[in-house]
Amino acid sequence: MDLNFVRKLDEARELAKIPFKINSGFRTPEYNIALKKRGYHVASNSAHMNGLAADISTPDSKTRFLVLESLIRVGFNRIGIGKTFIHADTSGTKSQEVLWH
Repeated sequence: MDLNFVRKLDEARELAKIPFKINSGFRTPEYNIALKKRGYHVASNSAHMNGLAADISTPDSKTRFLVLESLIRVGFNRIGIGKTFIHADTSGTKSQEVLWH
């Protein structure tokens, strides 16, 4: 994992004052392909493969709010919201200031 990414993620966790359970962090290209074959929506050039992304478990709306708010406050500007997780990444080669679901 990219050390600057991990530091920023840890800063968000400290701000949220809750543990961050990471569902998915670094992925090899082979694992990324395997996820796609299993039906998961994954980008073929995923920031996970560069150690610049994490999917954080958000099992309820309160956790989702705390995680999202803290990510934005520390400067993450590439965020995806799933039913049970929030994706955050710091890819510099992808669109910035985006939020998707």
